[in-house]
Amino acid sequence: MSRPTWSTYFSAIASVVATRADCERRKVGAVIVKNNRIVSTGYNGAASGMPGCESCPRRTSTEEPGSSYDTGPGACVAIHGEANALLYADRDKTEGATMYVTSDPCGGCLKLIAGAGIAEVIVG
Repeated sequence: MSRPTWSTYFSAIASVVATRADCERRKVGAVIVKNNRIVSTGYNGAASGMPGCESCPRRTSTEEPGSSYDTGPGACVAIHGEANALLYADRDKTEGATMYVTSDPCGGCLKLIAGAGIAEVIVG
């Protein structure tokens, strides 16, 4: 029997987590792992209880691809997957942990990841 490596295993879980995202443009999943145990997961989407992609100004904006999703008339309502994973994790569990994410984190998420003490980010 062939078993996947831990990295392959957690990267695959991040891909499944991304399927929960309610964004029509991009689905991102993140998994925080410490000692080969899942600490938290997150995907991009509107804050809990808030309207999602169907009401997002970015969805119908003429903003150029690659422009800021966080400011201007085309600001997105979604919280990034990495940020959601961090929001649902205890700080003592993120120190020295690894985050598996389905795409490269933005600058804002990189700051949050560093601030949470995540030791390694694996994109896959």
